[in-house]
This record gives sequence, C-alpha cells and structure tokens, in this order.
Amino acid sequence: MTRPLHRRLLTLALASALSLPALAQTAFAPFTVSDIRIDGLQRIGAGTVFTYLPVERGDTLDAGKAAEAMRALYKTGFFQDVRLDRQDGILVITVVERPAINKLTLSGNKDLKTEDLTKGLKDIGLAEGETYNPLNLDRVTQELTRQYNNRGKYSVQITPSVERLDRNRVNLTITVKEGKAAKIRHLNLIGNEKYAEEDITKGWESHTSNWLSWYKRDDQYSREKLSGDIEKLNSWYLDRGFVDFSLDSTQVSISGDRKDMFITAGMTEGEVYNFADVTVSGDTVLPKSEIETIVGFIRPGNVFSRGLLELATNAITARLSNIGYAFARVNPIPSIDRDKRTVGVDFQVQPGPRVNVRRIVFKGNTRTADPVLRREMRQFEGSWYSQAAIDRGKVRLDRLGYFETVEVESEPVAGADDQVDVVYTVKETTSGSISAGVGYSQLSGLNLSLQLSENNFLGTGNRVSTAVTRSDYQKRYDFSFVNPYFTDGGLSLGYNVWWREFDYSSFNVAQYSTNSGAFQVFMGIPLSESDSISVMLGADTNEILAYEGSTPTPLVDYIKAVGQRTFHTWKAQVGWGRDTRNNYFTPVVGSTQNISAEIALPGSTVEYFKLSYDVSKYWPLSQALVLKTALNLGYGDSYGKTFTRNICYTAPTLVDTNNDGVADTSVPGPAGTDPCLTTSPDFKKTVTAQGLPFFENFYAGGISSNGRVRGFTDNTLGPSWSSSYGYKQPLGGSMLLAGSVEAIFPKLFDSPSARVSAFLDFGNVYDGYDNFSANELRASAGIALLWRSPMGPLSISYALPLRQKDGDQVERLQFNFGGQL
Repeated sequence: MTRPLHRRLLTLALASALSLPALAQTAFAPFTVSDIRIDGLQRIGAGTVFTYLPVERGDTLDAGKAAEAMRALYKTGFFQDVRLDRQDGILVITVVERPAINKLTLSGNKDLKTEDLTKGLKDIGLAEGETYNPLNLDRVTQELTRQYNNRGKYSVQITPSVERLDRNRVNLTITVKEGKAAKIRHLNLIGNEKYAEEDITKGWESHTSNWLSWYKRDDQYSREKLSGDIEKLNSWYLDRGFVDFSLDSTQVSISGDRKDMFITAGMTEGEVYNFADVTVSGDTVLPKSEIETIVGFIRPGNVFSRGLLELATNAITARLSNIGYAFARVNPIPSIDRDKRTVGVDFQVQPGPRVNVRRIVFKGNTRTADPVLRREMRQFEGSWYSQAAIDRGKVRLDRLGYFETVEVESEPVAGADDQVDVVYTVKETTSGSISAGVGYSQLSGLNLSLQLSENNFLGTGNRVSTAVTRSDYQKRYDFSFVNPYFTDGGLSLGYNVWWREFDYSSFNVAQYSTNSGAFQVFMGIPLSESDSISVMLGADTNEILAYEGSTPTPLVDYIKAVGQRTFHTWKAQVGWGRDTRNNYFTPVVGSTQNISAEIALPGSTVEYFKLSYDVSKYWPLSQALVLKTALNLGYGDSYGKTFTRNICYTAPTLVDTNNDGVADTSVPGPAGTDPCLTTSPDFKKTVTAQGLPFFENFYAGGISSNGRVRGFTDNTLGPSWSSSYGYKQPLGGSMLLAGSVEAIFPKLFDSPSARVSAFLDFGNVYDGYDNFSANELRASAGIALLWRSPMGPLSISYALPLRQKDGDQVERLQFNFGGQL
C-alpha cells in the first residue's frame, strides 16, 4: 500500500472517532456521587471504563459533568449507546457495547495487495479482535473506491457485508469487483511546435492502444501514471533548454460508459536557453578545484539542461557522501538572463556534519546467521559513512542467492546528528534444491534417487550438496562441501568426493559404461570485489566398460590402443572469474566471465588438457525488458604421447559340434598383440589413441548441457556413430561453440520468483578445430520460464529448431532443475 493511502485511512479513523452521536440529556438535579455502577459490560472490563471516566466517588455530578462523562465514553469507540441514571446517591451507567470483529475477509482485490490493505485497516481499528465501528467501514469503502478510480478502474464495486454472530461478534467481508481499467482512446498535445508528439511521448507510461499493450498495459488509464508523464513532459523541455516552458492545461474526460478516457495537454514551449558561467560556492570540504572538476562537463555556451544540473548535483553529493558527509546538500541556484537567453548556475554546497556509522543492523534474516551477512559488508561500524560502501554491501548480499529482496536505509541516531545506523532488511528465500523420486520402467527397472543441494547450509553460508541415485543403469554417490570464507580475507576452500557407476547410453551418449571415482580439493582466491581465481587438485580413476558390436568402433579402438580400460588421472585446474551481476538468480544488469584450464598431469594414463571460456552479459533496455547475450567456448586435446597398437586376427575356423561329420560352428582364431605373435595373421589393424579422450568430450544440445541449444535433445548434436542397425550414438567433440541472445521480461509476473524470456540459441560441437564449419551450427528459438520454486530453481522451455539437418533429434518442450536465465 502506498503511504498516501495509509495516511488517508488513518485520517478516516480519526474523523470517525470524533463523529459521535448526539448526547442524550440526563434530567436530574446535581448530587454527590457515593458510588458508581456500570451495567451492560460483556467484553470490556469495568476497570477500563473507569480509566476513561472523568467522574469519581465524592464528585458532584451536574448536567455539564454528565455530558462530559458521556462524551468521554463515546470517544473510546467501545460503545454504541451510553445512558446515565441515578439511584439515590449511586451513579448508574448503562452501556451497549459495539460488537467485536471476529473475522475480517478481503476478496477480489488484485491491484491493492491484501497484506497492505490488512495492515492499513488494522491501523484504523478494522482488524480481528478490534471493536467494530460502522462509520469506519463506510468511509474505508469510499477511500478504496477513490484509490481504484486513481488507477483508472471507474467501474469498481466495493461491497462490505456484516454478519452478526452470537456473543456480540461480527464477521466483516469486503468484496472487491475491480472491473477493467478505462482505456486511453485519445492522447493529444497542443502547442508542441518544435518536437513531434510521438517523440515527446515515447518514454511515457500512458499511451493509446498498440501491439505491445497486452504486455505493457500502457493503454490503461491511471491518474498516478498520468501525473508522472506530465512531469516527464516538463522535464523533456527543461532538458532541451526551454526554461520558460509552461503547461497551460491538462484535461481528462471519460466516456459515458466509463470505458474510454480522452487526454489533452496544452503547453507553451518558449525559447531555448544556453548555459552561462558555472560556479561553486559554500563549504566544499574538498578543494574547490576538485568540485569544479566534477561539474566541468557543464560548459558555457552549451544548451541548458536540467538533467545535467541534476547529474552534477548528484555527482557532488555522491563524492561527499563517500567521505562521511551523508546529509550533504547541493543547491544549484540559477541566474536567468532572458535578454541573452542564458542561465548562469552557482552550485551552493552545504556538507552538513560528518557522519559516523554507529551500528550495522540486519533484519529479516531468520535463518542466516548475522556473521554471514556481516562479512559481505564494505561499510564498517565506527568508521566514516560511505554511500558507495553501503551500496556495495547491498549488491554483495543480493548476489549470495539467499534472499528474495534486500533493502538498505540509514537511520539517524536520536540525540546525535553525526551518527547513523545502517539497516539492511532482507527477505529469505530458497537457497538450495531437493529432488527425490521413486519410479519403475521396463527399461531401467526400479529407480531411487535423492539429491540435496544447499548454498546456505544451516545459515552458515557454507555450500553442501549430496546425491544418492540407484537404478539399473547407474549407481551414484556424491558429496561436496565449500566454505566460501575459510579465511577472513575471503579465501574459499572445499572438496568433492564421488563414486559413479554409469551407463551413458541412457543419457543420449554412446553406449558404454564407466566405474569412476574422484577426490578433489579446490580453493578460491579473491582478487577484487568482482574478480577471483580458483585452483583445483585432484585424482580420479575411470574404468571404461565397452562392448564390441554395441559400443562405437572409434571408442573401442581408443581403449585398445591405450592397452587398458582403466584410466588414472592426476588433475589440476586453474581458472579466473569475474561476476558483476546485481543478483544471483534474476540479474538485470552486469556480466559474468569464466576462463578455466584443466590439465591431466604427467604420469596420468592419458595426458590431455581442456580450455573453456564462458561469458554472459545483461543489458537493461528498460524496466520491462532486459537483453542477455551469452557465449560458451571449449577446446581440448592431448599433449602426451600418441598410443598406437597393431591388432592381428586369424581367420575363424569351422568346428563339428554335433559330431554329424559337418563343420557347423565358427570359432574365431587367436588374436595377437603388438608385435603380432601370429606368424601369418589373416587380418591386421592399426589403432591409434590421440586427442582429447572421448570420455572428456564436450556435448551440445538441450537445456542442461554447457552447449545449450534448446529444442534439440540433450547431448545429441555434433559427431555421432551409427551402428549397422542405423542406431545413432552421439560421440561429443573436442571443440564447443554455443551462444544465445535472450530477451527477458522481468515485469511480466508481479513476483521476483518468476520471469519469462524469449531466446535464440545456436551452437554445436566438433571433432577438433580442423573440422569446424559455421554451416554445421544449429539454431533454435523459443520461450522459457524460470521459477524459483520452494524445491529450487526450475527452468522450462519450449523451442522450435530454426536450423537443423536430417537426423537431428528434436525435443521442443524441456525442463531442468537448477540454473538461471
């Protein structure tokens, strides 16, 4: 609820409290009150009544005193009727209590949120457990109607209903039928001679209907939006030198059926003025020459612009606020010469007291420990106030991914004009994901899985993830732990441990299986606010289970050339990353860049390296539209020796297995090794293992791979091998190129937990850079939804391939847990 609405509801409460029924005159002669008796009380205690009553035992009660007593009791709002009587020397007060509100229900309100309305109604006494006053309900109905009218909804109906209950209670229901907002059918500017109407109104929120009105809703009339647009009109001309610009009239009319609005604004443009001398005065704190340098972009002779004045004013204020002057004020005083059509400006600086930050306070972090938030701060307690440091702390909290919203404000310390408390108010959100399932299919049998990922484990800021999966095609056990603040300086330390028995053919990859395990230790070293480097050391073992006849021949030959099916690897990885996004899950500005180099160290079964580069950038085009561009590159190769083997075979022989005198069973001849032991082999084949090992290849296609090209089945793009039965098995490649252009609509849903985008993806993988061809790139376009569900981030996309070739596997509707748009 907006503050004006909040204040209006409170004003209505005061007005209703003062609107008392006429006081009945009690006809009795003055007497001395020997005792006071109160009849008719049900919920309110007699002690409460005596607190407000201006009559005590021993007082002389006359007509004036009686009227005063009745006014005091009516003013409490507890009673709908009060009567005074006398029994001998006893004052008898008979009251009829107003009913209590048992339940308050709001329905049908969309523009005004229920929680905001409930809070405002509570402040004026319309809340469960409070005393019911009909006047409050009537006047709140009028105020709500006025608020909806301000939003262009003139057909709104506010219907209050009161249900009487036993024990002097009522149920209140306020039903809202908002109706549709009136549409702007005509918008006309009169007096604009220098600029076209479409140029002036381009940035307005109020427009006549157009092809984007279904999304922007800019053709719906709102008094608040129109007021903002009129201010934009004034700024438009003042930013272009029209110092004498005036808005002569604004007329708004409504059609008889209250569905159409007609807006006309008349103006006088005036003449263009230029800047004259620009000076600085007052207590500048810093050397005057430094302040003059800040405003140096305003030069005499340039066209006058109020926007430039505001920019210069904010620049000086920001500079002073970063060295402790939190309440610095800069007043640009114009000196207008209408004969010469020039405007001289004197920036008067009033720094105010230098401010010290007494305390930094966190509110709303019900789960996250204070130290986790405090270590993200760049403003420190007991030091001079710095607006830049305070704002940086907000950005760092936003980027943690623990909070839905982060707000910050500075609160002056009572009795000390040189101290403030900085208060960060956060709203916790889901910082992890959980996935559990039980299923059965004829192909894979019983499937059991449990995956837990938590980026804020027990509110400590540590990241923990674990996964257990059991089925006929995989057994997987993973555990990962990261402490992002292993040292106070921000050095992070973590490790991964995992064991996997995996059948890759179930995941759109060539038919082979692996039994693999690894242990890795890694650390991150911050270089600046946005840059860091990472280092990883680890060891893993990978047993490849390939099957001649089903596993692609190039993979089988690779294993034969190496001479063993178990690969031992000592790995090292180093990377650099930069993250300037304003938010972890739903950024609208900033970028990310990551460069990494992974190498299988000498002594590994196969010595190879992998390089990757990922970059994404968010371009805020408006509040309703953000453009995201992304590019992923990857390349790998071997640097060690090339494995070559000669595989020799003799021809198969026929054997009589059923002793009928006829040879009927083929038995393969003995296979030799390198060098071939068979003196005269019938068949000899040379196999070679070089380049990036096939089990380290990049993959493209789908919603979850690094080479994301939505609309194609996961991992299916790029080189493949087809069996004699025509079954296509993706092999991946040693080179990856993928990217996307995405238009994000952050305002389509009135929730920070969901956002929609329209995207164009492209990419593919290649068997080495020598085989790269732009003609082989695939492309798709579609729409996507990201929802931060209670179980974790959920991405859903629907895409149509724009560039595909025969044999590509298409999958239009795809979804994935985790990640971001």
